[in-house]
Amino acid sequence: MSDILITHIHKLVQVREQTQGVVSGAAMRVLPELENAYLLISQGVITDFGLMDNLPSDTKAATTLNASGRLVLPSFVDSHTHLVFADTREEEFVMKLKGATYQEIAASGGGILNSARKLQLASEDELFEKALTRVAEIISTGTGAVEIKSGYGLTTKDELKMLRVARRLGEQTPLTVKTTLLGAHAVPKDKSKEHYIEEIINEMIPAAAEQNLADYIDVFCEAGFFSPDETERIVEAGKQHGLVPRLHANQLGRSGGVQVGVKTKAISVDHLENIGAEEIEALKGSSTMPVSLPGAAFFLGLPFTPARQLIDAGLPLAIATDYNPGSAPGGSMPFNISLACIKMRMLPEEAINAATINTAYTLNLLQSHATITKGKVANVFITKPMRSVAAIPYGYSNNPVSQVILNGELMTENE
Repeated sequence: MSDILITHIHKLVQVREQTQGVVSGAAMRVLPELENAYLLISQGVITDFGLMDNLPSDTKAATTLNASGRLVLPSFVDSHTHLVFADTREEEFVMKLKGATYQEIAASGGGILNSARKLQLASEDELFEKALTRVAEIISTGTGAVEIKSGYGLTTKDELKMLRVARRLGEQTPLTVKTTLLGAHAVPKDKSKEHYIEEIINEMIPAAAEQNLADYIDVFCEAGFFSPDETERIVEAGKQHGLVPRLHANQLGRSGGVQVGVKTKAISVDHLENIGAEEIEALKGSSTMPVSLPGAAFFLGLPFTPARQLIDAGLPLAIATDYNPGSAPGGSMPFNISLACIKMRMLPEEAINAATINTAYTLNLLQSHATITKGKVANVFITKPMRSVAAIPYGYSNNPVSQVILNGELMTENE
């Protein structure tokens, strides 16, 4: 593994001398930068950085990159995806265009059940090969760490199959991967809800934990899927096996998912298209991170997470993609950052903090990722020429990434 020296960086962004906790409220506007800077990477980690005027004259590296006129940022951390799936669902996209709702598509056998049928027929190797294309896609747009959920298996065998594929992606690609058991994504047509919950609790969770396939437990807490009481029951069973809760909450309505997330000490509650003062009050003083998935709101035509209300209440906020075949068929963090700024009125600095530090918190990666800090994993990217981070959300259809370095290795060039 050769050393890499990046010189003449127009702006080195998200520079933190030491690892900190989440950024909340007004602090989300603070995004430390160094102008005309250098960054040295050695043995896969960040070893030094500073102003070009202070670059030691004896600094040597096998590879030197000139980032004049460009920014260097820590790679994005995408804390909510369904990256492993068997096939796309563009036929449902057409149904939406004709007026069908998410719930109507699900009730007709589409949605999650559609993905489950296709996934159950696919082999692990097929799922892995298809997922590799998506891995390359998200790496090229700046993502260096990702959470991948199960949830399209809906049987113990197939949920474990998904998790094995997700673990394999973490082992055989440069992405840092965390995995989540989302058996409670929907109820299979051939089982009662109670029967399926019993399978999740008594078979699925113990097997995933015993085989070390999952880091987290998730539940789709929505009307027509899983109630707050059912969610709590499943989450508590997961916690008994060492799985940390993170929840789908308040996407389609005021589901009570935020409150059960806080009650069960979930690391995050994700979606939040439908929240108000009651949910915001519940989040205050908790360790639960609110996570917005603006790409899903955009694709489904749902309300966007009220970011200004959350941040102005002193809370933190994270942004992830929800990459999945039904409601967010794209994994670009820059596009989601654009949506956060354009539709949720977040400032660019707030959105970058939301897509790095705050998402890393939900994956327990703050000690190793998400900032330019000595000793952290060298997951960074160099942008195309731009004056400031505001150019990232401003150019909403552009990929701002020029070169990607993951684990200290130069991965890709988009120019």
